[in-house]
Amino acid sequence: MKTTFKVRLSEADAHYADHLVSGAKVLEFFGDAATELLIRHDGDEGYFRAYEDVEFLAPVRSGDFLEIEAEIIKVGNSSRQMQFSAKKIIEATPSAQNPHAATLLKDPVLCVKATGTCVVVKN
Repeated sequence: MKTTFKVRLSEADAHYADHLVSGAKVLEFFGDAATELLIRHDGDEGYFRAYEDVEFLAPVRSGDFLEIEAEIIKVGNSSRQMQFSAKKIIEATPSAQNPHAATLLKDPVLCVKATGTCVVVKN
């Protein structure tokens, strides 16, 4: 089972110099994707237990558009292992002449990937 959605990082998401967005913001998106998958699969939001692996591969900045993908890769009795990715599909490219410029990327850039485990509480 898989889900995909797109998000735009706003100026409010910028946390560091040069409009850099914290990696924790992308992990928040992964949590949202996990919640959707758990509801679809189990009818329960469950909760995130652990990340087994997280890699931050490219910076994300305010104005960028990300495509978030999540997939359940293993189903246990009460656990669901998931794989996540965040790919930059549009990059903010502001300049003095055009502070609102952006570029549609021909090839998406993998910015963050992770594997994590969620737990579903069954009554």
